Amino acid sequence: MTGPGDPPEGTPNGAPGGGEDEYRSVVFDESFVRAARLQEFSADERLGEHHSPAVKTRHAWRRLGGSRQAILLVLLIVLAFGTAVYMGVRHPYKTPETVRAQPLRSAVVPLAPSGRVPGATPEDLFAHSPAANYRIGAAGVNLPPVARTEHFSDGQIVSALTIAKDYIVRSSLDPDTLTGGSVRPVRLLLDTRQLDQFDRSLAHPGDNGHDAATGWLVRFDPRQTRLADRNVRVDGTLSASELSPDALDVTADYTFVYAVRPAPGTPAGVSGQDLGKPTPGAASLVTVRREVHFRLTRDNLSDHRLEVLQSSLQAGPLTCSSKPADALRPLFAGQHAGNDRPTGTDPYARERVNPSLCGELAPSAQPKPSHPMR
Repeated sequence: MTGPGDPPEGTPNGAPGGGEDEYRSVVFDESFVRAARLQEFSADERLGEHHSPAVKTRHAWRRLGGSRQAILLVLLIVLAFGTAVYMGVRHPYKTPETVRAQPLRSAVVPLAPSGRVPGATPEDLFAHSPAANYRIGAAGVNLPPVARTEHFSDGQIVSALTIAKDYIVRSSLDPDTLTGGSVRPVRLLLDTRQLDQFDRSLAHPGDNGHDAATGWLVRFDPRQTRLADRNVRVDGTLSASELSPDALDVTADYTFVYAVRPAPGTPAGVSGQDLGKPTPGAASLVTVRREVHFRLTRDNLSDHRLEVLQSSLQAGPLTCSSKPADALRPLFAGQHAGNDRPTGTDPYARERVNPSLCGELAPSAQPKPSHPMR
């Protein structure tokens, strides 16, 4: 069988169609082969200049992996902290300074009657006195209409007024407070920084403008005075204003009218003076005008406490020598102040730095009962 293909061992020399005859024109001599320069191309050169490598080179930043995210987070925190510090230094508004507690400054002025103290039943006395239309007890301490201020909402102002009302009720109307009993309800409403002064005033009262017990509350001497009627007549006002961006000022101005009678065994004289004997079985009225300034910070509003900054108390009928710093010792029905009247004050007498003050109780402030007891 014959065909065009060559046998596997090649075409025999001299046979027609052999390889030597086909490539005879391109045979190189030995000198040409030796002089030829061989050059082997690299894989990239063989693939061409537009070839993209199968494996990309990883840069050092990419090799960081999770560490890169941590570094970015640290940088963001440092940047935020630096911005906060800068804004704190450059902020145009100053942070409100912490308001420090101030000691109470108080004044207690006894009012001496011009004649004998009227006496009758409590109902008759109230009905024929300037307090005839006053409300009874806490009902007489009403909150006024409120409006928000620049730094306090109307709710915060209502809260401040409510705390002040609680203080007025506990310190001026509570029977236990009035008769020398427990003062804990009053103490719980005070700013904790005033408690030392409050305790000192109750334990060692003094007429020095700071340590009068009656600067903090209304209290009668229980050894001499009893309440003839627990229903105290009350009239006055509460008001609030902004004292600073962190504090409110609340002013309470109230008149309290108490019906009292002497305790058993009460002496008829004071400091050796003959003031007359009390009318048996008769009650008398004691009028107390009390003006108090409170300060309430934002912390006080949260704690339901307040600071008592100033207290001015006028009470009568009393004698000028009664020294009401620790408790009120009123004159009773049928008694009089005698010669114990207000004395003139000499502003040139520098030897008395804090002279005791005394006023005169106007006759119009006294009741005119329809059936006075004699």
